[in-house]
Amino acid sequence: MNNAFLNKLMATDAGWGALALRIPVGIIFVAHGAQKLFAWFGGYGLEGTGQWMDSIGLSPGYLMALLAGGAEFFGGLALIIGLLVRPASAVLAFAMLIAIFSVHIGNGLFMSNNGYEFGLALLAVSVSLVFSGAGRASIDRAIAAR
Repeated sequence: MNNAFLNKLMATDAGWGALALRIPVGIIFVAHGAQKLFAWFGGYGLEGTGQWMDSIGLSPGYLMALLAGGAEFFGGLALIIGLLVRPASAVLAFAMLIAIFSVHIGNGLFMSNNGYEFGLALLAVSVSLVFSGAGRASIDRAIAAR
């Protein structure tokens, strides 16, 4: 792959603010992905999540659960360690758009009604990181500096 492309992908002038976004949101995404993939933290695993996704029209459900869970789990890990943050954030933003418009939009804004406010917050952080990059204390910054 072209070094100029990788440098542009990983370069970041963002300060510590990106780190303050990456770590907690990365933890949230990892936990939600683990629910879907491994049935950890009270989740239903691939089989149960896949059946639910089929029931709401996201078919094939098993594949959709695998894609959503993989994006959240591995994208969250990428945010935590600060590696390939821009592409991971873009994938996570797309996943949040799907979640908002296929599950939550009809319930209004508030979480108390299973609304889209939490998904919207995660979408906002993901989009912010697409533009800012990983910031300080990231593997992306260390690689781009070489």
